[in-house]
Amino acid sequence: MKCETTDTVLKFVLAVLVILAVVFALQTIFRTRELRSLTQQATMDQNNLMRMQTLYNDALAYSQKNPSPDLTHILQAVQAKPATR
Repeated sequence: MKCETTDTVLKFVLAVLVILAVVFALQTIFRTRELRSLTQQATMDQNNLMRMQTLYNDALAYSQKNPSPDLTHILQAVQAKPATR
């Protein structure tokens, strides 16, 4: 070989690049899994919120047709709470 030093340096650079490629690939895999998990959780939370809103609307409609002081008190208590996020 003409220059063993250059050959050694290039092999070292190649090895570092391969290791970095593996590390970045693993990071991509783990972060994609985390993103999917968070997206699924957000979808479930949104579905639960929609169900609660539907239940509240149904109870409000029922309360208007059949007035009840207890139900009115509960609906007012629920409505008075501010949304926290």
